[in-house]
Order: sequence, then structure tokens, then C-alpha cells
Amino acid sequence: MSLLFCWQTRGMSFTAINPATEEFVAEFEAHSDADVEHALAHAHSAFEAWRGTPISERAHLMIRAAELLESEIPVVAELLTSEMGKTFTAAKGEVAKCAFTMRYYAEHAEAMLRDEDVATSGSRSGIRYDPIGAVLAVMPWNYPLWQFIRVAAPTVMAGNVMVLKHASNVPGCAKFIEDLFTRSGFPKGVVTTLFVSHDQVPRIIADPRIAAVTLTGSDRAGRSVAEAAGQHLKKSVLELGGSDPFIVASSADMDATIPLAVTARLQNNGQSCIASKRFIVVRERAEEFIDRFVSAMAAVPTGDPMDPATVLGPVVSRSQLDELTSQVADAIAKGAVARTGGAPLERRGYYFPATVLTGVPTDSRAGSEELFGPVAVVEVVDDLDAAIAFANATPWGLGGAIHATDQKEVDAAIAGLDVGMVFANSVVASMPELPFGGTKDSGFGRELGEFGVREFTNVKSYYVA
Repeated sequence: MSLLFCWQTRGMSFTAINPATEEFVAEFEAHSDADVEHALAHAHSAFEAWRGTPISERAHLMIRAAELLESEIPVVAELLTSEMGKTFTAAKGEVAKCAFTMRYYAEHAEAMLRDEDVATSGSRSGIRYDPIGAVLAVMPWNYPLWQFIRVAAPTVMAGNVMVLKHASNVPGCAKFIEDLFTRSGFPKGVVTTLFVSHDQVPRIIADPRIAAVTLTGSDRAGRSVAEAAGQHLKKSVLELGGSDPFIVASSADMDATIPLAVTARLQNNGQSCIASKRFIVVRERAEEFIDRFVSAMAAVPTGDPMDPATVLGPVVSRSQLDELTSQVADAIAKGAVARTGGAPLERRGYYFPATVLTGVPTDSRAGSEELFGPVAVVEVVDDLDAAIAFANATPWGLGGAIHATDQKEVDAAIAGLDVGMVFANSVVASMPELPFGGTKDSGFGRELGEFGVREFTNVKSYYVA
């Protein structure tokens, strides 16, 4: 099957720069027109065979990939750290989580995909879940392995194949992913990495050999992908940005809440869609929370991400550092106060300190945009109802957290927050057991859980008279 479009060859490369040292790490050349055509042809033919592969054999290969990944955790973690700057400790955790999730779907996908009997007037009727084809995954740099694996593990177990277009600054991670599946024994074409530019994505979506697309990224990228998918009537799942609220209610246990607040804001060097970014505190607890939160953030060990003692490493790039600096400076110019941090560190690498802003105007950049870095905005409100209302007054609806010991306060937040996920007395997280996704400008569709494994299937009804 030939492409519908003539590919434009791009004279570009995909380059990784170490955010901690600003040194060159690796470079990969863009794929040529022939490379793209070859990859899509292989993906298409691989699907025709893979869809008929018994799920027990799929599970065997997935477990083999998990075992291989587990055996290489330190090496792979160092790759993640060198390309995007997450701490080595966090990188090891990410790799281990990927292996755990691969095992989870190897063990549970068969039950999740089993035919379901439905009682009707017929002699036999029900629902089955059939794979749909090659799924294009457009992935970001902040969790270079996890973002893809959490889609690929359930989707591949469902009988589909994956084509990965990764972020241009983590090319080594992108190449490793394809190699991992190949080394584990998966047939060629089940997982394919393409080094292509963003403006080539609509053409790939349009190709008849691509059945659906999933994207994790900005709302701007999500709109572009959704538009392209919609033009060709193809399924899309979008996991977009977030400005997650962290609500501190009247009954909060502050000894437990403060460490969680620091972790919630600084996970992945503050560069996580589900990181808490807006800390909404009821007035009666505000002074205590702000004083203790500021002290804890100011004391966070910052530095070399390979050092086991480091909690906060660099942001991913010079452009991200400049963006964060501009957002914070705009808020301060409009009246916000930096209780700690507030400006880049004067050192080699892309370092911004743990920062706490109070009195942030809602019309400032920090008050109206997602902050993708270690900057927390604290807002004081009268009560829990006001906290929930303030939390909902944004375009985003990914996740949210409530910190309270009163079960009524917990239940009120779970019911009232307009988000895809609510975590109580915990950091918002993704896990294979629960569906992951948001509302409003945070996207649609779900990853993980039963919903994730069925997202890219044809939910087919059958009826026998």
C-alpha cells in the first residue's frame, strides 16, 4: 500500500543535550521518505500477523521485555537522566515502573479483553474487543519511557502495533524503546520508532495504515492532532497539560501534608502534567502551611541529578528555563511575592530553584498558565467550598489532591473537583490499576486500567438468533 502523500525530506537531526552540563549527548538523523514508507509498511504487515497471535504468547513476550528492562535499570536510568535531566533516583523509579506495568498487562489483559455475554432475545449475544491496527503515539520528553509504555503495554497486549514519534530531545530513549521490544523477541513492526518532525505528523495520521493516534503533550499539540485525526475519522486519545490543585482543608495533618506538598510540586524537577501546581489553602490553616512549605522548599537539595542526595535537578532545556523565568518575573512585576527562589541559579546547567509565590494575580502568566518547572503558587481562600470552586476555575482538569483527615472534606473534594483523578492525602500519580486522563483542556480518552486496554479496540457486539 503506497502513501497518500509525498513525504518531505527534512535536513534535520534529533539531538540530546545534557540539561545539567549543557554538553552534547547524542544525535540521530531524521528518517528519510523511504525510511518512513518502509516503517509503515512493516507496521501494517506486523499487525496482520500480531492480531492473530494468541494472547498467551503476547504475554510471554511482554514479560520477557519487562525482565530485560529490569536487568538494565541503572544503565537505562542514566540514559534518561543524561537526556532530560531527571534525578537518577527518579529515573530508576520510572524504569522499574515501566517493567511493573508491562508485567501487569501481561497478567491481566486477557481477563480485561475476554468476550462478555449479554442477555438478549437471541440464543447467544455479547461483546468482544478486537484490535484495530497501528496506533501512532506522539510522546513528550518528561517521562521518556513511562509515557510510551503506559500506552504501549495495554495496546500491544490488545493485539495492536505501535508507531512512536518521540520528542526530538530524547532520541536515545526513543531508539532504546524500539530496540527493547526487538531484543525481547517481538516481531519487527510491532513497535517502531520514527525520527520525524512535528509537521509530518498530520501526514502520518492521514496514512490508511495508521488506525488511531494518541498524544501526550500541550493543548496546542492536542488540538492539532485531534484536528488531523478528525479529518480522517480516526480515533484519538489526548493526555494534555494540567494545573493540578493541591487543596489543604481545615482538618489537614500538616506534618503529613508538608512533605507531600514538596514532593507533589518537585516530582520530575517540577515537569509533570500531574504535578500539583496550585496550592489552595483554607484561611485558618494558611499561615502555618505557607511558613512550613516555604521552609521545606528552600531546604530542598538542588544540583547534579546523578548525585543520590539531589532532590531537584535542572529543567529540560534553555528554552524551558527562559519560559519559566519569564512567567515568574511577570507575576512578580504584577505584585506577586517570591517567598523563596524566584530566579534562575547562576551556574552551569538549566537550574531554577524551588520557588513559592504568594499573592499571584490571576491575570499574570503564573496565575493563568501552566508552570512546567519547580514553581508553586499558593492561594488562600475562605473555606473548602471556595477551594473547590477556585480549583475548578481553570481550563484544565487533569488531576487534583485533597489533604484532610475529615472524611466529609475528602468526599466533598472527590465529588466536587472537575478533574479526571482525585487523590486524597497522597500525591497524584498514574498506576496500571486505575484509568488515567482528564477533563476540559486536559484532553479526553483514558490510559491504563480496563479503559486503557480497551481504548484502541473495536467494541464489537454480536447476536445469534
